[in-house]
Amino acid sequence: MALSSSTPRCCPPPSPYSRPSAATAPKFISFASKTKQCRLSSKSPSASQRISSPLVTLWDKGLSGCSQQRRSARFAISACSQVASDGSSPLSKILAEFRDSFWRFLRPHTIRGTALGSIALVARALIENPNLISWWLTIKALYGLIALICGNGYIVGINQIYDIGIDKVNKPYLPIAAGDLSVQSAWILVLAFAAAGLLIVGLNFGPFISSLYCLGLFLGTIYSVPPFRLKRYPVAAFLIIATVRGFLLNFGVYYATRDALGLSFKWSSPVAFITAFVTLFAFVIAITKDLSDVEGDRKFKISTLATKLGVRNIALLGSGLLLANYLSAILVAIYMPQGFRQGLMIPAHALLALWLIFQTWVLEQAKYSKEAISQFYRFIWNLFYAEYIIFPVI
Repeated sequence: MALSSSTPRCCPPPSPYSRPSAATAPKFISFASKTKQCRLSSKSPSASQRISSPLVTLWDKGLSGCSQQRRSARFAISACSQVASDGSSPLSKILAEFRDSFWRFLRPHTIRGTALGSIALVARALIENPNLISWWLTIKALYGLIALICGNGYIVGINQIYDIGIDKVNKPYLPIAAGDLSVQSAWILVLAFAAAGLLIVGLNFGPFISSLYCLGLFLGTIYSVPPFRLKRYPVAAFLIIATVRGFLLNFGVYYATRDALGLSFKWSSPVAFITAFVTLFAFVIAITKDLSDVEGDRKFKISTLATKLGVRNIALLGSGLLLANYLSAILVAIYMPQGFRQGLMIPAHALLALWLIFQTWVLEQAKYSKEAISQFYRFIWNLFYAEYIIFPVI
């Protein structure tokens, strides 16, 4: 009996060993040549493309199994990464917290002043004697800078150890007052600073510079440590700060640099100027640093000019002294043209003086709020840095 054209013809099932034709094979069979077609687990073939054969069934199961294995592998890798991350995070956190506490303990604004001062004076000495410059002086200057930073760390560190109660009121962000650094750890740090600084200076700079360095450490000690604690007395406190940050730093670094060059000490006009200028500047820093500390100083009976005369009066006094300093710098350049570059020294100090007047006006407009006082004190330090930056070229 002949079959009509409308009657579907029955096709024998394909052999398990036969290869599917291009018309009936699913697209994912060619995944080896086209990698992007491997991801067909989310793109199932259409109904017209499905083949109910053992080969295709096995193929689908194999592809599904591979997909699950890839997902399992990705999950395992992710889990291992998470475990590794979690395992290392406590140590990283401890190190980060110590680094932060250590940096705050050093009082970075004082470190910048010390570093800029020493670099500026070494540069000036080398500019005056360019024929004596040698590379080994760079190594020796680096030793000197490290020793100065150690001395700075000792002085500011021991002050924090004995000022914990005051700092909890005035500077609660400091590491000991905030509870981020123990007193025992702070003592270890300050003793290490002192020992390292003395060792470096003693081995590299001779007895005279070593004696100056010891004098600086001694003055820093009696400033903070009972029974002396000279910071309680305004005049003594100002003289110590001005001596250490003004005279000892500038004279000592310049003397050590000339000695390293094989030269005897001799005052030059620029070095004499910067020593006098910075000594008065350090006095201003000493009186204005207490402006934001009035509350804690009164509570712990620390006598300062700010507690006695008032914040506004001391702020205006500090601005007036700095303006006098800038005026003297301009006059020195005018009357000693052979020792200074007038074209740089006069306009630079005139601009800094105008900047100071503007910031004093800003402080007045802010009604001497604690935040405005803190910003004004930071501004004074910026002026201090600026003087050392321009010093080698004036």
